[in-house]
Amino acid sequence: MVARPAEEEYEPAFGRYISRVADLEDAVVALAVQRDQFARSVASMTDKEAGYRYAPAKWSVRELIGHVCDAERIFTYRLLRIARADTTPLPGFEENDYVVNAESDVRALRDLIDEWQAVRSATIALVRGLPEQAWSRRGTSNGQPISARALLYIVLGHVDHHLDVLHTRYGVPTL
Repeated sequence: MVARPAEEEYEPAFGRYISRVADLEDAVVALAVQRDQFARSVASMTDKEAGYRYAPAKWSVRELIGHVCDAERIFTYRLLRIARADTTPLPGFEENDYVVNAESDVRALRDLIDEWQAVRSATIALVRGLPEQAWSRRGTSNGQPISARALLYIVLGHVDHHLDVLHTRYGVPTL
């Protein structure tokens, strides 16, 4: 079990992700179930459908998947550093710049789904191997305090948020 982080363990803006996650009895199972749910939700789409944007200047489905991959890598890198007791302050990132420079819209949807599954599987491997004491370690990210356990909840809540966006704004069934 990974205890829910206290409010002083993360920047208030991340509360919107953390609040989406139930208390974690088994983090590895939660991560694996979500990995598969996300992949199933978009797997039946065609490449053309994955180019859909629900409004001008909004990300396409492919761009959203690319964003989820990049954000997971960044959040998990932060988790790794903090869990290993590295107190070096970690920088923020500009998600929109990452989306533009990733050029996910020219990629095949299947490749993006495969990448998502690989990225999440790497997250699962990291989480599975962390010792209990690592979860309460704290560091600094984007100038704000954050704990390893908060980052785990953020990883799960961020993907849950985007599953909801896929369902409510893109019309993708959540399976």
